[in-house]
Amino acid sequence: MEFKQLRAFAEVVRQGSFTQAAVRLNASQSAVSKQIAQLEQSLRVQLLERSGPHVRLTAAGEVVLRRAEDMLRLRRELLTELDDLSRLHRGELRLGLPLLGADALFAGRFAEYRRRYPNIVVHLIEGGSKTMEEQVYSGELELGGGLTPEDPAFDFQPFCNEPLDALLPADHPLATRESLSLVELADTPFLLYQQSFTLNDRLLRACREAGFEPKEGGRSGQADFLGALVAAGQGVVLLPRVVARDLERPGVARVLLSEPDLRWDISFIWRRDAYLSNAAKAWLSLMEEMPLHPPGSQ
Repeated sequence: MEFKQLRAFAEVVRQGSFTQAAVRLNASQSAVSKQIAQLEQSLRVQLLERSGPHVRLTAAGEVVLRRAEDMLRLRRELLTELDDLSRLHRGELRLGLPLLGADALFAGRFAEYRRRYPNIVVHLIEGGSKTMEEQVYSGELELGGGLTPEDPAFDFQPFCNEPLDALLPADHPLATRESLSLVELADTPFLLYQQSFTLNDRLLRACREAGFEPKEGGRSGQADFLGALVAAGQGVVLLPRVVARDLERPGVARVLLSEPDLRWDISFIWRRDAYLSNAAKAWLSLMEEMPLHPPGSQ
């Protein structure tokens, strides 16, 4: 049993097919199939049921997958720790950033990190908070930026805590108000986020607690596109203030949400029992050095 066989097996399960796994592994489909066959032979069990282009785990495959993910994660952490000992500011950082607001919040900070540590290779992934938690927990990411988790499996460092503002079409009856409550938007279609966004769950829960089920006008993870939909009269979107400010334009009005006090509390998370590389510690240190709102500002 070899690590490359375990990685091929885990990737086939993750992608749901040998073809997509081969693309991710930069290998031929026949090479991936051979590695899985060798793994099954060495373990003397069948791991996958093959049905056309799709695969399904056997009972033995579920056990092996769980252990394989743990072994692959421990191997990555071992190599990272040894790399830190031997090369200090060299190495790599597997970093996840929130898709929403990444340009406004992290473009400058990311550029500063690369300026300070040019020898660190950064593997960057963007996504919603649920994606960040899944990939941090599996070891695919070392650090992930997302809404502050409640799961005790994670440690975290807070980065920002922004209120949500409402972006409305300029001709909406409430567009001239200084503030409004969520329940006043009950008859307006809501532009929502993708399912991988924990913020989406918070918004839906807040609407239901206010006594209504929101009418869905569309979904996206791209703030610019959501702002364009508002300008086109397709509905209202609730966005973090730091993002909403940048989307004010002709045809769009930004109104403060007075009740309830919905927040966008972004933290950088890591697995509680994981080793943090010097590269990850340097990123966390930079985030403390460059907060969203420096002391004395608003």
